[in-house]
Amino acid sequence: MTKAERPEGLAAYIAVTAAYWAFMLTDGALRMLVLLHFNTLGFSPVQLAYLFVLYEIAGVITNLSAGWIAARFGLTSTLYAGLALQVAALVALSNLDPTWSVFASVVFVMAVQGASGVAKDLAKMSSKSAVKLLAPKGEGALFRWVAILTGSKNAVKGLGFLIGASALGLFGFVPSVLGMALILAVILITVFLRMPSGLPAGRKDAKFKEVISKNRNINWLSGARVFLFGARDVWFVVGIPIYFYSVLSDGSAESNRNAFFLIGIFMAAWIIFYGVVQANAPRLLRAKQRSEADIVSSARFWVGTLFFVPALLAAIVFQWGNPTPWLTGLIVVGLLIFGALFAINSSLHSYLILAFTDSKRVTMDVGFYYMANAAGRLIGTVLSGLSYQVGGLALCLACAAAMIGLSWLNISNLRSSEPVTSRAS
Repeated sequence: MTKAERPEGLAAYIAVTAAYWAFMLTDGALRMLVLLHFNTLGFSPVQLAYLFVLYEIAGVITNLSAGWIAARFGLTSTLYAGLALQVAALVALSNLDPTWSVFASVVFVMAVQGASGVAKDLAKMSSKSAVKLLAPKGEGALFRWVAILTGSKNAVKGLGFLIGASALGLFGFVPSVLGMALILAVILITVFLRMPSGLPAGRKDAKFKEVISKNRNINWLSGARVFLFGARDVWFVVGIPIYFYSVLSDGSAESNRNAFFLIGIFMAAWIIFYGVVQANAPRLLRAKQRSEADIVSSARFWVGTLFFVPALLAAIVFQWGNPTPWLTGLIVVGLLIFGALFAINSSLHSYLILAFTDSKRVTMDVGFYYMANAAGRLIGTVLSGLSYQVGGLALCLACAAAMIGLSWLNISNLRSSEPVTSRAS
């Protein structure tokens, strides 16, 4: 029995997953709290995007360095640091003074969101790297374990969107933020006291220059990840919540509460649906029976298929721009289809990054890859506010289609790292 198959390996995987769930629940809730709260204060779409810019910039920097930090100090250290920093960021955000100017409020929230971005990517890199080290050997096992972690994480984050939007309407901004900080602090203490063995300690000889990957597949996959996640966030971060708010709210307090709740339901349902599809991707793609070369080929096919959804939606919204019930319903259905196809693409990426790397440098390659993920989110976040302000939802969706085309170009350069006859492990 290998180390990954021993009970402590499974226990460590469960503990890491539980800690990651708790983190992503608060991360999703915080995003909705900030977005909707500042939208009601009169912030423009571009100003709303600014609130998340430092969050994404922090993700780029953190992921580049987090792989080296984990390699040097161990995965549990980066996991604990991510959870603790998120607690601190939540407490700091509760001190936002409503009498501050718009400029001071934006700067303060950007700084706090930057700390939250560091926290998120420390936790994410630790959790994803742990899967490579703890997953049992066998046909399709790695794909299944990473799909379970990422799929369940997204379902939990979706629940966080709903909780954040609902808490804002029921309790207000400050009580909601402090409540999340308290819950996450309790979970951090519990995980710290109960974390079993199974994760490796650091190695003192790890050098920062090792972070930059020399593996062409990892570099091309990272490029594809930039544009895949940019294509999602260009409509998801600012565009669609503000579009729905403009449709659902007339500005009154009761209307705002109802709008918050309905927007939260959609955002939660989209993320949960995405997570469910992602968790089931290995079964849907029959990963047990397929070689790595087959899965690389599937990645090309599925990103090509995804392109047509935002392209078609952009054309429809541009043609029939005024919000109507049938158009809003069509947008909801179209974005759910986008979510299913996006989940399959994301799951394929999450498997391939772990398949292409080796155990000795897994934290560095995963950190580099998620740096690309954060860069894509940064580009999508900035373009979400800018494109919505310039051309509304139609331009957001057109930008998404263009980015998916660029993701396909990167994926087309992948080559299998194993013989065609071997199986995905």
